[in-house]
Amino acid sequence: MSCSVAVSNSPVFSPSSSLFCSKSSIISTSSETLTLSLSHLKPSNSSTTSSSPSSPSPSSPFCLRLPKLPSTVFASSASASNSTSPNGTVLKRKRPTRLDIPVCVSSVGFGVPATPSAVARDVVENEEDGYSIYCKRGRREYMEDRYTAGDNLRGESKLAFFGVFDGHGGAKAAEFAACNLEKNVLDEVIMSDEDDVEEAVKRGYLNTDSEFMKEDLHGGSCCVTALIRNGNLVVSNAGDCRAVISRGGVAEALTSDHRPSREDERDRIETLGGYVDLCRGVWRIQGSLAVSRAIGDRHLKQWVTAEPETKVIRIEPEHDLLILASDGLWDKVSNQEAVDIARQFCVGNNKQQPLLACKKLAELSVSRGSLDDTSVMLIKLKHYT
Repeated sequence: MSCSVAVSNSPVFSPSSSLFCSKSSIISTSSETLTLSLSHLKPSNSSTTSSSPSSPSPSSPFCLRLPKLPSTVFASSASASNSTSPNGTVLKRKRPTRLDIPVCVSSVGFGVPATPSAVARDVVENEEDGYSIYCKRGRREYMEDRYTAGDNLRGESKLAFFGVFDGHGGAKAAEFAACNLEKNVLDEVIMSDEDDVEEAVKRGYLNTDSEFMKEDLHGGSCCVTALIRNGNLVVSNAGDCRAVISRGGVAEALTSDHRPSREDERDRIETLGGYVDLCRGVWRIQGSLAVSRAIGDRHLKQWVTAEPETKVIRIEPEHDLLILASDGLWDKVSNQEAVDIARQFCVGNNKQQPLLACKKLAELSVSRGSLDDTSVMLIKLKHYT
């Protein structure tokens, strides 16, 4: 069956309109009610209708009376949709008042304010007799990389310590590690036997992490360090900073990146009750952090350990260079490329330019699309043998 609703004073059902059916069969002349009539699909043969507005059509078995809406409703609706001025022109809505929203200037890094030493430093560089360092800020407002370097330590002419620290979630953890890790590691190494150096370095890393966790600080930092003592090279890392040595021009990685994509790291995390998820092509712990070892990261400390992996080698005559760098370099430049470029400026020529080599490596990474902070340190190993 079909259903028709007739509304008084509607332009569709005006007296002159013959739409659907005749006026007399649908529209009630009563000012108090509206009539709803339901007719069968089969049309009526008779075109005549009842003269009484309140009686249903012979072909319509139902009749429903509805109270008529006040005429003011239709009048207000018409005036709202047809707002005109007395002279007939259309009135336009006024533009709303302008909102002045204050702009809050803050540093990038998940709400962590920049440390004073990081403000307005796009580039940090330093060159000494045995090493050179070059750090370049990436897309972040403030640089989060830090470094430490020192030789002739604790009264020993051949005792040296170097480190590159890549902060995340702010620079606090990287700065803390750069200021404290050297002391903590050397304290443990000097008090330990030479055969126990790996455990001594491990204790130094864990002590630094424990001290950082006691502070009201946030964020984390990957680390790679090199300790030179008595002709031995002790390289350690936690995170994805990397150490690469040149053995007569052949690159050899002395560390392995700690990322959740590593099978042993993923197994360790899952054994501890965590999970590793692939987020936009990057494996992350709890869908958050892209490294599995670091100093700091208190919100993920159950799964992110500061325990380093350490390798000890004897410095040989063919060992000419050691490169310590953050992942800003290694994500875009291979180990062998880095060694080849570094040796052009440091080996086999009269004028050695190790700082320029560091700059060239950082610039190469940027030219290949790196947006991360990039820190590169070159250590001339022959200077310490």
